[in-house]
Amino acid sequence: MISQLANLNWISVLVAFVAYFFLGALWFTLLFSKQYKISLGRDQETLPNKIIFVAGPALCTLVITIVTAVLIYALNIQSFGAVLELSAMVGIGYLFANTVNIAINPNIPRPILYGIISGTYHLVGIIMVCVILIAMK
Repeated sequence: MISQLANLNWISVLVAFVAYFFLGALWFTLLFSKQYKISLGRDQETLPNKIIFVAGPALCTLVITIVTAVLIYALNIQSFGAVLELSAMVGIGYLFANTVNIAINPNIPRPILYGIISGTYHLVGIIMVCVILIAMK
């Protein structure tokens, strides 16, 4: 599958990555900022603003976007219906489920709330990524 990297439309990958990354910025700072802080048990605090909190998610969403593009090409997905199926499987089966699994630990005071907020972000994000990638393929 690594050989698929040469076949990617890198412009579509870049557009999908930027959309996914900015969705995260909106999701966690505007749309669900209060709920996110509550899930972390830090609703009375201002969350720290360190470069890792920007660079880390950027790198992760870039990797997710590239791997998703490789899957679309490797599986020869050509239609919106098929790409929506893929995004649902990846979004629910990997991203949402793994996010909830990570949240269930003693360091997250409200793991279900955290899992729902963050997992839903990834589900919406991967649907958006897949739609952009197939539309620009």
